[in-house]
Amino acid sequence: MSCKTLYDKVWDLHRVTELPSGSTQLFVGLHLIHEVTSPQAFSSLEEKGLNLFCPERTIATVDHIVPTKNQIRPFSDHLAEQMLQKLEENCSKHSIKFFNIGSGNQGIVHVIAPETGLTQPGMTIVCGDSHTSTHGAFGSIAFGIGTSQVRDVLASQTLTMKKLKVRRLWFSGKLKKGVFAKDLILHVIQKLGVKAGVGYAYEFSGPVIDNLSMEERMTICNMSIEGGARCGYINPDQKTFDYLKGKEYSPKEENWDSAVKWWQSLSSEENATYDDEVKFDASEIAPTITWGITPGQSIAIDSCIPKPESLENSDQQTALEAYKYMNLKPGISLEGLKIDVCFIGSCTNGRLSDLQKAAEIAKGRQVAKGVKAFVVPGSEKVAKQAEEKGLHQIFIKAGFEWRKPGCSMCLAMNPDKLEKDQISASSSNRNFKGRQGSAKGRTLLMSPAMVAAAAVNGAIIDVRKLLH
Repeated sequence: MSCKTLYDKVWDLHRVTELPSGSTQLFVGLHLIHEVTSPQAFSSLEEKGLNLFCPERTIATVDHIVPTKNQIRPFSDHLAEQMLQKLEENCSKHSIKFFNIGSGNQGIVHVIAPETGLTQPGMTIVCGDSHTSTHGAFGSIAFGIGTSQVRDVLASQTLTMKKLKVRRLWFSGKLKKGVFAKDLILHVIQKLGVKAGVGYAYEFSGPVIDNLSMEERMTICNMSIEGGARCGYINPDQKTFDYLKGKEYSPKEENWDSAVKWWQSLSSEENATYDDEVKFDASEIAPTITWGITPGQSIAIDSCIPKPESLENSDQQTALEAYKYMNLKPGISLEGLKIDVCFIGSCTNGRLSDLQKAAEIAKGRQVAKGVKAFVVPGSEKVAKQAEEKGLHQIFIKAGFEWRKPGCSMCLAMNPDKLEKDQISASSSNRNFKGRQGSAKGRTLLMSPAMVAAAAVNGAIIDVRKLLH
């Protein structure tokens, strides 16, 4: 059983009581909500005659259903407009802070909480969204929850769950040029599998993790869930503190030093015990891209799609399903595969540094004929920062569309959708069947730089060939 890890420390600090079932009732430090998973929860509260227990610990934004081309109200999508109106009503009724469109803080929930300083080390954070694991990049333990649990947290500010085991993923070596955090996490999921993390929290450690920026760390923790882990986290360090200092909701001057001292005490001890450990040599990782219908079905760009006989028996059936759906043959390279749509954005890769890496590839080049390419900043703050740096002009000049903040084509609960069997190069986190809005649409996951490279090339290409 794990001991003296950050996960153990934060869990113990937030334990309210142990239940007869063997589960723990945990106090929730921060509850994030959006327009998709909260309406039913609020309705259930009203039916039971309950009020919010700690409304000041709940923060709301709108992200999934917002259009990214035209955000003038009312939305042309009547259902989307209804969902936003309902969130506005619930936030007003229960005195919940709401980052609405035009507030300057609106955006994807897992982008806006870190950039405003709401996400801090040592917290328990929940949201009705599976990619809540993103916030673990700050040394918090963060879980995605279902609608009934959203209701329970609103009513009690607690969550009931069983303690997870802890697996440490240790990364030595150094990422090569043209290889990014997205490649690292896709490599991990490909090697361990999409179910390997079930029952675990993942601790990402080692010199490679230490060298990553906070935004890169968020990318890795974001996709912990795609490897089956309920949460993923990274021990807080000086980069964490530098990122948070001066943020709107970070501790202020008189409390800053004591906060940092406490945050430092939460890191996993040198003699911490883990339930499991897996080691990776990051220097072996190449630009990585998915070829199938799960994030675990990926290959290095200089490799070929695996043949069924080379896979474990348990993976062969899914592979056969993927070959058919993706219309790809085993044993071939993905390089040169024609692309219809290129999407840069999402809670995985919609931050400023992601857009900067993509802009480096787009600068001085043109989107290939017949390719639809667009960039969706993760938040209003990201959009403002990018525009101040002139990134939007680089993209527009290259032939990309520059959009308003939102989840966009990550899951297509808005007008941004694939059509028919289009192939998408996407910087998002899931390549499931129909994920991007078309029952036949095909999604290839990759880094923002690789997406930009595919856009200007008109087909999948190793981004390292375009680096200056």
